[in-house]
Amino acid sequence: MAADKKAPPVKPANQYAAFETHPNEKVTVAADPCDNPKDCDFFRLPYVQHGFVAVRVIFTNDSDAALSLDDARIQFISVNNDKIPAATDDDLQRRLFSTKGTAGRKIPLPLPLPPVTVHDKPVDKQITKDDNDFGFNGTTVNPHSTLDGYLFYDVRQLPDQPLKGAELYVKMVHTVADKDGNKKQLFDFNIPFDKWARCPIRSKVKPIT
Repeated sequence: MAADKKAPPVKPANQYAAFETHPNEKVTVAADPCDNPKDCDFFRLPYVQHGFVAVRVIFTNDSDAALSLDDARIQFISVNNDKIPAATDDDLQRRLFSTKGTAGRKIPLPLPLPPVTVHDKPVDKQITKDDNDFGFNGTTVNPHSTLDGYLFYDVRQLPDQPLKGAELYVKMVHTVADKDGNKKQLFDFNIPFDKWARCPIRSKVKPIT
């Protein structure tokens, strides 16, 4: 996997196969999953081959108010109603690399002090670089703009075809607080992945320029 590869240009959320629009709130959220390594070979590491599904989440805010994702929860809901949160960098590290480095080693100190645990290997730089390059670069969706980022969900314990009948559930998106500290919570978004699976051509959409 080439480290200099880039993700496809982001498009308005309503141009993806799987999305939900709230007309009154003027906000659209889309989910564009990748369960085939060939479709997301710009990542530095083989996340999909290690039991993760990569999901590009796209927020398009057509309103006049900025949105905050600081409190947002973006969950993968399986067909059996398993609620899977997005993986952390540490989760990815544990799966992709040996646990020997992350567990650490204990160095004895003179009594009566307890041993100190030293971690030989922090989160791999390739994980942090992928997060910097392909994750969300902020938590504010400005008015009349689009913000996107890739999240990873651990589906290794799910049956084959984990996207079938599953959905992305997005909640606790707020407007940015005004000068008095008031903010409004948006209605939840439920985005079925079946919409994506049924789309015969997923790439013929116009990118944002």
